[in-house]
Amino acid sequence: MNTHYQEPNRAMRAANTVVRWLAESGISIAGTSALRVRGRTSGKQRSVVINLLTVDGVDYVVAPRGNTQWVRNVRAAGVVDTGPRWRSRRATIHEVGDDAKPEILRRYLARWYWQVKGFVGGLTPESGDDELRAASDRIPVFALGAA
Repeated sequence: MNTHYQEPNRAMRAANTVVRWLAESGISIAGTSALRVRGRTSGKQRSVVINLLTVDGVDYVVAPRGNTQWVRNVRAAGVVDTGPRWRSRRATIHEVGDDAKPEILRRYLARWYWQVKGFVGGLTPESGDDELRAASDRIPVFALGAA
């Protein structure tokens, strides 16, 4: 497991706070959604804004910034809530292996490259399988399942 993490600057944290509040209220900006997970040490519910990607009927969550706090919480909890607070959906969550990531990352970048281009280490939607595979240990990807 790679410990790569690209911390957001103050402006990005402020923007994420606004977008997360909107997502928790049921207002999606360019496909955003809210994800809530229990903190691994505090036990408190933690919320983050995500881009939920659906591929062949399976929902995926990608962490372009790397091994963030919410990623560590998800690994510890194994269960998350997604969607607005008033219509939350509980789901199990498990990490996708590096071999399965290239196609998921390609689709993720095709949809949200404009938003994450500064966090994905030079990857683009046109990146080849070898480039995506080389970066896959730095970019956690999770699949959601039925709770």
